[in-house]
Amino acid sequence: LKLAFSTHASPMLHRFRSLASVIPTFPRTRMAASPRSYHIGTAGQPWGAAEATQWLSERKKARSYQEEVVAKVESLRESFDVVQYGALSYDGGAIAHPLFAVKTKRWSADRPSVLVTGGVHGYETSGVQGALRFLTDGHALRYAAKGFNIVVAPCVSPWGYEHIERWTPEAVDPNRSFRAEVDDCPAQESAALQRLLSSCDVSRWACHVDLHETTDTDESEFRMAKAARDGQASEPGTIPDGFYLCGDERNLQLDFQRFVIEGVRRITHIAPADPDGTIIGSLVVSEGVIAYDYAALGLCGGVTNSPFTTTTEVYPDSPRATDELCNQAQVASVTSALDYLIQSRA
Repeated sequence: LKLAFSTHASPMLHRFRSLASVIPTFPRTRMAASPRSYHIGTAGQPWGAAEATQWLSERKKARSYQEEVVAKVESLRESFDVVQYGALSYDGGAIAHPLFAVKTKRWSADRPSVLVTGGVHGYETSGVQGALRFLTDGHALRYAAKGFNIVVAPCVSPWGYEHIERWTPEAVDPNRSFRAEVDDCPAQESAALQRLLSSCDVSRWACHVDLHETTDTDESEFRMAKAARDGQASEPGTIPDGFYLCGDERNLQLDFQRFVIEGVRRITHIAPADPDGTIIGSLVVSEGVIAYDYAALGLCGGVTNSPFTTTTEVYPDSPRATDELCNQAQVASVTSALDYLIQSRA
């Protein structure tokens, strides 16, 4: 997610400010020492076509979407319905990737429907692999047997996954590109996901869990690149050491967020607030929970009409983390969300 140094807060959030004095806070050790400049573009001027072309020319493929994602999805066809819901095509077709979702069988309008998304930011590895582990380790089938329809889009941004990149090839952030009207989406990835959801014909989604990471490269690369792209100054920031959630400030459902936090706490540590009571510049409204206006920011978390939504943020660069712990934390986020739904309807 990583909307660093947000001053954005609706009146709804002001009532939570008194919580800052009781939420654990610790100083951060990972902070840039001074304002930074990026090597592409001219300070204070937004990028044009030449800068975007230079940026794209410097991206290098680092791993295989086909081998690490598609092969795992294909292996699920016996137990699930595997759907190709679109295909990306950039640079006149030179960049092309099929898009896949995995749905539980015997889909029924009488069942609550749940969406899990991973890899909206393709470089956030555990979002992708955690979504796949939810499928391959039997969790999705177990919850389907408890009466849920489940659809998982494990890698919304395949090019970003292969290039360990936050943006699309056009230097657009797909997690700022979801719109009320699909034709208004500035990213192909976002538009394709919205079309997938329309095809599911769900009148009211029960839950959506969007799987993300916050990484050290957010501070060392992506925040600087964003500032340069937008013609803005890049201020130094912090990276929270631990797991946290971002809820929708228009529909926070704090009990739900806390339930997910407690489920993940069994796997990995929860990020403390900064000394000013924030995480990445946003007010901490409960331990390990911040909130944004999903719709206003074009976030994937707001792509459904679900009453229960959350965006996970795993920190893979912590000395206390491993790839396996990060994947398991993502799985725990989803299973905890589903357990909350079961508990609530009991």
